[in-house]
Amino acid sequence: MTNQAQRAEAFRALHIPGNPLVLYNIWDAGGAKALVDAGAPAVATGSWSMAAAHGFDDGEAIPLDLVLTLVERITASVDCPVTVDFEGGYAQTPDDIAGNVTRLIACGAIGLNFEDQIVGGKGLHSVEDQVARLRAVRKAADDAGLPLFINARTDLFLKNEAGVEHALLVEEAIARQNSYAEAGADGYFVPGLTDPTLISRICEASTLPVNVMMMGELSSVSKVASLGVARASYGPGPYIMAMKDLVAAQSEALAS
Repeated sequence: MTNQAQRAEAFRALHIPGNPLVLYNIWDAGGAKALVDAGAPAVATGSWSMAAAHGFDDGEAIPLDLVLTLVERITASVDCPVTVDFEGGYAQTPDDIAGNVTRLIACGAIGLNFEDQIVGGKGLHSVEDQVARLRAVRKAADDAGLPLFINARTDLFLKNEAGVEHALLVEEAIARQNSYAEAGADGYFVPGLTDPTLISRICEASTLPVNVMMMGELSSVSKVASLGVARASYGPGPYIMAMKDLVAAQSEALAS
């Protein structure tokens, strides 16, 4: 692909309800290259995995400069779209978020996940605040001349209060989707939601392609495809599995 904008458009076209884009999240250039060589049409980082791989906790504990260095190495290593789990933009105010997104775009990324939880705090940003933050992301992309794919993530289902059933949060999730779409989002990510019936409801109501995280009951891509999902990602799962394999291999070597 000859330029960043073409990669962004190609990535957008991969989001097909009922035939989801599968993103097996990576954390470094080596993993990205391995998956692309094996046929992956696009690459997605995972924030938890990238942080853990470099000795940091999740939640923007890893320095932004290091994140950008890693993204730059990933985009230089593969000739395909690269989307980045950018957490909450590593900032609070719209202006600061826009500046960080501009830097991310300069590293070659064509998309990002942008979440509505208050990183380092409690609960979620209000809809109004998150809309302002999303609009800042879109403006930064527009100013850069890039049709950046903004995957608006809601943490309603990951951060819900104990005892609150997910079914009671669906209407709020749909309302947030509507507001995020109006603010310029291109996709809607609902990590933590694993109930097939509820996922189907959100897919039916959403004006944006819906992304789920493959966890718990969500063990089959064909299953989530039947619900209308357009993107299936794996979050920290690949990193956790890789570390288990590494430890098991060491144990076998020490025992031999």
